[in-house]
Amino acid sequence: MTEPHRAASLPSLRPLYRAEQVRELDRRTIAGGIDGFALMQRAASAAWQSLLTRWPDVRRLTVLCGGGNNGGDGHVLAALAAAAGLHVQRIALKMPEALDGDAARAAEMADAAGVGLEPWQPGLAFTGEVIVDALLGTGLGGEVRGAMREAIAAINASDRPVLAIDIPSGVAADSGAELGVAVRAERTVTFIGDKLGLHTGRAPSLTGTVDFQPLGVDASSQRDLLPAARLLDAELIPALLPRRARDAHKGDMGHVLVLGGAPGFGGAALLASETAARLGAGKVSLATAPEHVTASLVRRPEVMVHAMRGATDLGALPEAADVLVVGPGLGQGAWGQGMLQAALAAERPLVVDADGLNLLAAQWANERHDDWVLTPHPGEAARLLGVSPAEVEADRPAAATELQRRRGGVVVLKGAGSLVVSDEGLVVCPYGNPGMASGGMGDALSGMLGALIAQGLTPALAAWVGVVVHALAADQAAGERGERGLLAGDLASYARQLVNPDIPSRAWCRTGSDDACATR
Repeated sequence: MTEPHRAASLPSLRPLYRAEQVRELDRRTIAGGIDGFALMQRAASAAWQSLLTRWPDVRRLTVLCGGGNNGGDGHVLAALAAAAGLHVQRIALKMPEALDGDAARAAEMADAAGVGLEPWQPGLAFTGEVIVDALLGTGLGGEVRGAMREAIAAINASDRPVLAIDIPSGVAADSGAELGVAVRAERTVTFIGDKLGLHTGRAPSLTGTVDFQPLGVDASSQRDLLPAARLLDAELIPALLPRRARDAHKGDMGHVLVLGGAPGFGGAALLASETAARLGAGKVSLATAPEHVTASLVRRPEVMVHAMRGATDLGALPEAADVLVVGPGLGQGAWGQGMLQAALAAERPLVVDADGLNLLAAQWANERHDDWVLTPHPGEAARLLGVSPAEVEADRPAAATELQRRRGGVVVLKGAGSLVVSDEGLVVCPYGNPGMASGGMGDALSGMLGALIAQGLTPALAAWVGVVVHALAADQAAGERGERGLLAGDLASYARQLVNPDIPSRAWCRTGSDDACATR
């Protein structure tokens, strides 16, 4: 197995912050000499430019303003739009006489620009071609109720494109949960510090494109405000998977052993074995029930398949491997229990998925390892934590962090905005698509993670780059043939292209010239 890569080789990853951290950044910026209203004008100007970038031909705008700074941003944007010659419908959920501070100055600015103002009432017709959501900011702590709920429902029912200011109203800034009801935006412009909650849970289906505008504030200069998380980036792939030495051999690339495929459940283990091979493991072995051996030989003869009537047939196989992948098609019966017990005793790095996780929850409640990767979906995470799936989804970062605290190692909480938690901190994957909601996707990921650990990545870095490769492979596959009907088995070939970024392929090269592709 190759030497582990060091974190020093990593590219810079965008920091993500919690709402209170961004409010503190805002306070410090104002204390440093920038007037609060001037900062609000910067935000509104950035939002206005973001709107024009997406909808350059817009002529009529509806702006819904709440209270506080978020509503103030909306009032200033309305004034800017009117000055540019747009017809602006300004709707207030909190009337100007009830505002104070910078928000009151913002409303006065819109009044001075000649922008009309209508109080919100149910049934009010929106006249804009685009709607600006400036209702609720990042301070929302509970479920949306009353007039705000009515207004959000009306925005969503209008079927008109929406620009959300800072965060779609109704989305929890720290968790990405939907607090009863939330605006469905096509574009979200967010300020000063990018928010953790914009990138996981329900949020990715509500934010549309996220446009981060720092407004001249360098959050990284505040060294005592450590980011709550970081956003994974495709640049991790070439950084952590450089071109191989010309004299490399299969012994350098590690040996993955997949333990799975109980009687009647062979497909998942075959998927994991194939993706392990496609991501470059030097050797892949599969320990599976005897009836699956023929299928494995036919599907992927490069995988060394071993018939297992039970765990006693494993012999020295676990000790011969560099990393064990246990769980795909494992089942929860005696066969699967024996395989997991053998894996836990093998003193090798582990990737645990599917029924491996369910067995851990049921029979190994106190098992903890520093060198394993657990890859639960929300249901499996809920069983491991002893809570409901809804509670996991209500605060995905908190659930993933708690699971890693209890179980050690690395936790990959799958789903929209997959999360990876390790001693290196919390990271979020911005890639992936709804086509991944099909059987076998997790099995494909577990094989990829096993291959990356076998090739020398630490479990944490293997999880970072593996989650990125898995999601980007699905994005490329969906981009060519659509999301519906995307199969886990489709990912292996795209993943292979991704982990060889210096090799051009027809899937990436759009010039139409083989010569041009060959020289890229």
